[in-house]
Amino acid sequence: MSKVEFQIEYLLKNASLPILWNTVGTPLGLSEWFADDVSADNDNYVFYWEKHPQTAKLIGKKQHDYIRFQWEEDEDTDYFFEIRITTIELTKDLILTVTDFAEEDEMEDLKLLWNHQIDALKRKTGL
Repeated sequence: MSKVEFQIEYLLKNASLPILWNTVGTPLGLSEWFADDVSADNDNYVFYWEKHPQTAKLIGKKQHDYIRFQWEEDEDTDYFFEIRITTIELTKDLILTVTDFAEEDEMEDLKLLWNHQIDALKRKTGL
């Protein structure tokens, strides 16, 4: 079954770009909200949830802008997940945009999971 791309935007008021980047763009930061633990060896990341590992390859990264991964199971496809940070010039608030792919029947569950994860990120960063 093929997957469909989706995006979710989260407005983060009064957020610090360097703090947010360290939370989404580093293994230590990701282990504080996205997974129970994250380890990295060059571009190979291992995300642990309840001691169950899932491997992803870092396929793109620009500091203070975005980080993009591809799960091992999606290798040789165009599927990825990305976290992008955009600054609203007028207010200096930040928008965190998540891009991911899901099968149609799993779309709502995955969106709920991202909402839960971003809530955890907000708690960790005090947003």
